[in-house]
Amino acid sequence: MRRFQFSGLQKVNGVLHTVTMRDPEAILEGSMALHTGQDAGAVLRNRRSLEEYFGSDALFVSALQVHGDKIYRIRDPQSRGWESLDRRLQADALVTATPKVVLTILTADCVPILLCDPEARVIAAVHAGWKGSRLGVVAKTVRTMCQEFGAEASRILAAIGPAIGGCCYEVGEEVAGAFRSIEGAVTQREGARPRLDLKAVNRFQLLEAGLLPERIEVSTVCTACERERFFSYRAEGGCDGRFLSAIMLKS
Repeated sequence: MRRFQFSGLQKVNGVLHTVTMRDPEAILEGSMALHTGQDAGAVLRNRRSLEEYFGSDALFVSALQVHGDKIYRIRDPQSRGWESLDRRLQADALVTATPKVVLTILTADCVPILLCDPEARVIAAVHAGWKGSRLGVVAKTVRTMCQEFGAEASRILAAIGPAIGGCCYEVGEEVAGAFRSIEGAVTQREGARPRLDLKAVNRFQLLEAGLLPERIEVSTVCTACERERFFSYRAEGGCDGRFLSAIMLKS
């Protein structure tokens, strides 16, 4: 299965990460979603490829994402929501300092964000749609990493993954209005609907949370423009497929 990776995170010793990609030759084109009604057995076969990458002893956590700002903290080795959907685990950010626990985020236009403090050895994975971004979920996740897991914002590496770009993401005025104060977040041509750049919003929120600009890597991929490589709910008029972003601390 094809995968996308970030150059910054690749250089960090003791951390593994990956972002899966759409693959027309794979089962369900490589979809990793258990919550959209696709055949669960087929999805699990796709998920097995990640088990091979992260190792046979890796434990996977996959939450039911609800477009909010709830953060789930993993302090003990456990696997949840991987073999079957766990509707009790509803969160849009995952944080752990426990080795061999793989944090996963499913997206098809929303922004996946992977975070890592290499010195404190704490990682996080964040799902930020417009609702979660409005609630500041990524900044709240950074605060949790620092206050509860010993991270320092200036040390944290952030990887903002493939997501729908400001080139394609048309929104209503109510949504646009929540982000107009952020420079470059909203653009609008005369007579057209506003367009929102959620990657720019989350980069701004990370900077406000204390991250250094040189430690924030932003993917240039727009999922709507490159739907042959990534699933795009908006560009496809709805879709069941989701790609997955994942990060793990090695032992």
